[in-house]
Amino acid sequence: MPFFHLHTTLAPFLLVCALVCATGSQTRAEEVTLRVESEGFVDDEKAPVATSLTLFHRGITWDFLDPRTDAAAGEVILHDPARERVIVLDTELNLKTEIRTIRLERLNVSLASWARQSDDSLIKWAGAGDFGDIIVSDDDRVELRGPRVQYVVEFTRALPEEAVAAYRQFADTAILLKALMQPGGIPPFPRLAINRHIEAAGGIPLEVVLRITPKLPLIPGAADTLRSVHKVHPQLTDDDQSRIDAVGARLTVAEAVDLDDFVRRRHDARSAQPDS
Repeated sequence: MPFFHLHTTLAPFLLVCALVCATGSQTRAEEVTLRVESEGFVDDEKAPVATSLTLFHRGITWDFLDPRTDAAAGEVILHDPARERVIVLDTELNLKTEIRTIRLERLNVSLASWARQSDDSLIKWAGAGDFGDIIVSDDDRVELRGPRVQYVVEFTRALPEEAVAAYRQFADTAILLKALMQPGGIPPFPRLAINRHIEAAGGIPLEVVLRITPKLPLIPGAADTLRSVHKVHPQLTDDDQSRIDAVGARLTVAEAVDLDDFVRRRHDARSAQPDS
């Protein structure tokens, strides 16, 4: 999952095509093949704090979070827009949970209502609207500023329209999914607006920077910085296909549970692990 989506993380994710054009859009999505390697960094650190590998293949997006050498290890998120669902697989616990797209759409509405009633100026701003009139852009860069926050995104236009649309749909869904599974933080609407803007420009992000100034910074003007870097390739490798096949096999045998049980059991398992 791209870092801010890493951000993630997850509000700009799925609210993409109306049902009236779903058939044609899905046909185009099935033709998209794309490989995106992502790394997430904090402040000026040189080593990434998170990595992901995102594979677009035959209408499905496979998002490998912190991928390991073992093709079937770690957490994998399967985005399946044709079936209006997302599946989260924890291979270490052999658990999977399915989330319907409609649940993310409803979350989008409830988050907006909550944000607009917040006393925090940043949260309230993030729930205010589509931001189209305050996004600043030039050829391959967009910027959005709000109270104590700045988004800067550099993007490439070197990919076909179908790939751009598929990536935007994936990115929107990933942001909303993160908001559902890891509540808290800035509401997703600024990133969703940036995603719309970049898709309209025919782009896919190469670097995303988020700077947040704490309410009471220890150093005046100091800001926390999150940065994600994305390498985009138009083809999959043989190893990528092996990853997809391995996870497909794991999905057939993983125990299916509801989201609350999935989150609880994963939390319990991590809490039981000794500190490294």
